[in-house]
Amino acid sequence: MLSFLFSPNSMTTVIIILAAVIGLIIGFGVSGKRSISVTTLTSPGNIGQRGILGCTFEPDIQMGSIAIRWAKAGVAGLVHEFRGGKDHLQEQDASFQGRTAVFADQVIGGNASLELRDVQLSDAGTYRCSVTTARGSGVAVLRYRTGAFSTPRVHVENSSGGDMLQCEAPRWFPRPAVHWTAYSDAGGYLPHVANTSYKLNAENITLKVVSFLHNVTANATYTCVIENNIAKATGNIKVTDVSITRGTNLQLVNLNAESVSSSLPACHWVLLLPLYLLSI
Repeated sequence: MLSFLFSPNSMTTVIIILAAVIGLIIGFGVSGKRSISVTTLTSPGNIGQRGILGCTFEPDIQMGSIAIRWAKAGVAGLVHEFRGGKDHLQEQDASFQGRTAVFADQVIGGNASLELRDVQLSDAGTYRCSVTTARGSGVAVLRYRTGAFSTPRVHVENSSGGDMLQCEAPRWFPRPAVHWTAYSDAGGYLPHVANTSYKLNAENITLKVVSFLHNVTANATYTCVIENNIAKATGNIKVTDVSITRGTNLQLVNLNAESVSSSLPACHWVLLLPLYLLSI
């Protein structure tokens, strides 16, 4: 039994030595190369627009040693590869050809982010940002979501039945929920009735949103809220006897980034050794 082979003092020495070994493995990896920190951050992509998949790493002044590889789960080819100061797109998947770029002038400062042009609904998925430098290597994972979102325009419509407000937003997907709030200048909640419609746009994916609010009165503030699981947009309008003021706001729903060091999985078993020795 190990309990006969090690005295309390020698057991303490063994644990200290193991802790030092673990530190070296975590710092330099099982291959002898250090693990570097790589971090991702992203916001939902707007269909048809330009998107950014954010990725940063510990900077390295040796540009020639930096290699960045972007890959997507379920896609055979690469999304993008940049190494030695140049793009290498021979292995790029056809679905990304002509639509990707890294910020080459910012790579040396630790920016491995990917620009994705003409975002498509099918671009949603799990991406891996892998970085290798003279200091070491690391990888981080992010989940990218795609949809459509736009700020609404709110204006007054005159009709035979009285004044009403129209809230219109040109592009949304998935189908959003729409609701209104109405408050008098005195702070009281105003009753209101709204009718909302959705019209499919020409590309057969996004929706045009139009909502009408009835029973509009002066000296009040009205807010049209449009939201789905990736974005929330508001259009405000304040109506007085002499003026109308407007404002808009758009918020994106972000997911937490997930960062993974490339050397950690290989040394999980080493982390358990001190606990194992203490238990026998």
